[in-house]
Amino acid sequence: MLFSLLGLLSCDGGNDITVEAFQNKLSEDGSVQLLDVRTPQEYAEGHIPGAINIDWLAEGFLEGSMATLDPARPVMIYCRRGRRSAEAATVLRENGFRVINLKDGFNAWKNANMPVTTYEVERFCTPAGAPVEIYLIKHASLAISYKGLSIQIDPVTKLGPKVTNYADEFPEADYVLVTHEHGDHFDPEALGVLGGEVVTNPNCAKLMKSAKLASSTKVLTNGQSADLQEGIHVDAVPAYNYTEEHLQFHPKGRDNGYILSLDGFRIYIAGDTEDIPEMASVKDIDVAFLPCNQPYTMTPEQLINAAKMVQPKVLIPYHFGQTDLSSVPAALPGMEVRLRSLQ
Repeated sequence: MLFSLLGLLSCDGGNDITVEAFQNKLSEDGSVQLLDVRTPQEYAEGHIPGAINIDWLAEGFLEGSMATLDPARPVMIYCRRGRRSAEAATVLRENGFRVINLKDGFNAWKNANMPVTTYEVERFCTPAGAPVEIYLIKHASLAISYKGLSIQIDPVTKLGPKVTNYADEFPEADYVLVTHEHGDHFDPEALGVLGGEVVTNPNCAKLMKSAKLASSTKVLTNGQSADLQEGIHVDAVPAYNYTEEHLQFHPKGRDNGYILSLDGFRIYIAGDTEDIPEMASVKDIDVAFLPCNQPYTMTPEQLINAAKMVQPKVLIPYHFGQTDLSSVPAALPGMEVRLRSLQ
């Protein structure tokens, strides 16, 4: 409570707060918006998890901030040493934002051995205000950080030129959700490193047994569900192809999509699927990850139709290879569509 109070006082008074207070505020308040005002190159080299990047030195900083940030929610801001963020904070305050600035910036954060990532991280909050951070690793691989828990989705060590060192970049998993056995979703090497309880379909459970993986396994088929612990619930939902010439890729009834509920915050991980009619029963979704790469999953048109059925608050297309998704946001007015690097 003390650190939250310090943050609010800083917000109104314009004073910086320390790394420790900054970290505590981030951990306690899921409503905050974390803003990195360094250059895109600096951001790509490493940033605080959950930060969005709007370059203070670039033309259109204020316009970009006004379009991206919610003035009803506090903004936590930083740069490399604190000077740029202090200047940016002044401008944002003059335009109605409540701003908390990190004293001595990202350098102080790193020197205190606080978390740093090179991945894009989407930050949300549960109905009770607890932060949910979703790391966008690559393609179909995601990681979720929630209340000290680590939840991995379809972890894969190597996909083309992209390599994830799970042992060094992420903590051991508490839970791992695996949708199906294709190599861009199921990787025994990553599962062996991460450990944790694996939620998966029957085919992957057999492959895990053959690979002599020691992880405990919870096997779910379409329509089944499980409480992983108090407040964390998972539903296995259908994921399949219906286009005649594509049926061999993902036959009906074999693979899973998942709805993961974290104390009421609902995440839909569709897996490899087309815009199947069962999506009309997927309701009350806060963020949806829908795939888009024919012939294996959906065309952009199918993706748009799927989003209209599910009606998530936030849509993040994933698993899209070289598919051009530029037409998707305009086709879904009123829905927040976030195009990210999940090729």
